[in-house]
Amino acid sequence: MLILGDIGNSVTKLFLVNSKDKILKKISLPSKSITNSILNRKFKILTKDFKNIEKILFCSVVPKTFNFIKRFISKKTKVKCYEIKDLNLRSILNIKANFKQVGSDRLANAISLMSPKKNFIILDFGTATTFDVLANNTYRGGVIAPGISISLNTLIDKASLIPKINLKKIKKVIGIDTNSAVRSGFFWGYAGLIDNIINLIKKETGKSYKVVITGGFSDLFKNSIKTKVIENKDITVKGLIKISKLLNR
Repeated sequence: MLILGDIGNSVTKLFLVNSKDKILKKISLPSKSITNSILNRKFKILTKDFKNIEKILFCSVVPKTFNFIKRFISKKTKVKCYEIKDLNLRSILNIKANFKQVGSDRLANAISLMSPKKNFIILDFGTATTFDVLANNTYRGGVIAPGISISLNTLIDKASLIPKINLKKIKKVIGIDTNSAVRSGFFWGYAGLIDNIINLIKKETGKSYKVVITGGFSDLFKNSIKTKVIENKDITVKGLIKISKLLNR
């Protein structure tokens, strides 16, 4: 049995995976409010007995949170807890970008989709909106754009006349009130940003790509942009499962 984790700036996801790579349980919790008592409750839901756990592996973009969870786990089991950058990722993925600065979640996503005959652009709607380029099993780098939620919340905080707004799919561009105008700006603005960046990546590299989307707003945009996309909500944990095989070596 494996415990796998994806620690993002906003949300931490924990997974229990069996020896056949099947995800048995999934738990989410806010990354910024993790305490020992919360971890105790969550891990009791995830697994009642650490004796069956053989591997523990995380991808994390929040070192402080990872170290806190690592210390918690060390009190429960002697199984070592790894972050994926502790491992030799270059043995399975050719990485052309700055290794130290690429988020571990982005590398896990790339490893999840590795294919010698296919190229991918991975669009992840997280705290930031990221585009990662995988061509011929080589991670080429990517683009980091402002996250949708952060951008919307910042606008709401700074503009006193704009109320809290939930984004949703809309048909018209021209808004007739504040809510519809803001929804239009974010919905069509990000739809245009997504299509434009994908087209620029294709033009710059001279390659064609399958586009895979994941993250919180993937449902909103998967059928609303011109680019044909494939939604994959489990891309990161599937990458972690692949990377966990390195622990056998």
